[in-house]
Amino acid sequence: MAWSREQQELHDAVLAVAATLGTDHVERDAAGTFDTEGWKKLAELGLFGLPFAEQYGGLAQDLPTTMYALEALGTACRDGGLSFSAVTHLVSTGVALHRFGSAELKRRYLPDVCAGSVIGAHAVTEPAGGSDITPMRTTAVPDGDGFVLNGSKAFVSNGPIADVILVYARTGKLGNPAAISTFLVPRGTPGLSVGQPVDKMGLRTSPLAELFLDDVRVPRANLVGSPGAGLLILDAVMKWEILCGFVVNLGEMRHRLDRCVQYARTRRQFGQHIGHYQSISHRIVDMGTDVETARMWLYGTARKLAAGGNVTTDIARTKLIVSESNVRSALAAVQIFGGYGYTTEYGLEKELRNSVSGTIYSGTSEIQRERLAALMGLHRPLEVS
Repeated sequence: MAWSREQQELHDAVLAVAATLGTDHVERDAAGTFDTEGWKKLAELGLFGLPFAEQYGGLAQDLPTTMYALEALGTACRDGGLSFSAVTHLVSTGVALHRFGSAELKRRYLPDVCAGSVIGAHAVTEPAGGSDITPMRTTAVPDGDGFVLNGSKAFVSNGPIADVILVYARTGKLGNPAAISTFLVPRGTPGLSVGQPVDKMGLRTSPLAELFLDDVRVPRANLVGSPGAGLLILDAVMKWEILCGFVVNLGEMRHRLDRCVQYARTRRQFGQHIGHYQSISHRIVDMGTDVETARMWLYGTARKLAAGGNVTTDIARTKLIVSESNVRSALAAVQIFGGYGYTTEYGLEKELRNSVSGTIYSGTSEIQRERLAALMGLHRPLEVS
């Protein structure tokens, strides 16, 4: 799609700053450490306020423009964990507050979210749960002028470093989709505790932890949206999470493709540049095709969502296509670089490990296929008269 001069300038500004980040990404990945200084640079750039109103310190950009800036982050920043934490903060906390928070909640918290002076997270999944959150066990019981929360959450991205957490809890009958609500819980609230960072396969520089709530009391004013609107909020957040998170992967795929093209044109084997051989050149062509396919689905779905269209099918297909394309791209790069790709020094094996997570978070590939099958009517028998 064509971009205006202002959009291109924003993209290039993010590209320039992102290129200064993650210079020690291999070492950070090995140690599993979060880049606090890199976060500050992104905050100074204004990245965390991209889609939010100017009255809160945001830049008031639309969804496609926000994504174009985030694509630049993926293109230039080699610290995939930092990028993942940035999107988690922007979407899980920022989008939810900006769209559903009360005027008072937005006044109190959104300026700091936009400024990146606080780090946000959301807590949805539970230890015994997964993509189906309707059997949620974490409860929020009305008590006086507030609610008391009890339960536990798993796989909370940014959990160990978060200052504000949006906790999804059951406020009605177990299994009722309209009985889940969303609460803003500041770090330090009595009864809230965060477990030790969880060691994991990829995205190791984006900290992950369990969350425990033991009689956590929050005021009614900290309810985000109306009671029972939790699934509505989460649905809106997940659409943005998929588009904003996977457009970062698009940038990573583009960078990886360019790197493979350069390597194939300079690396010689058996008297030829390896790009001369079909087994290499065709693999790189497939990588390029995946990049352009991912781009079409991401920005096409974003434009449709921004125009108010129904993107239920589009989101599922986009998530499935881009996440699995990213894995193929990362595996191809490792194989093209051969022994060098397998070493940690080149960072490609790290990108392969990172890419696998995209087939799991925001709804697994299996869940997306099941959703698409249902939308195609495959779960219903055909009535034959």
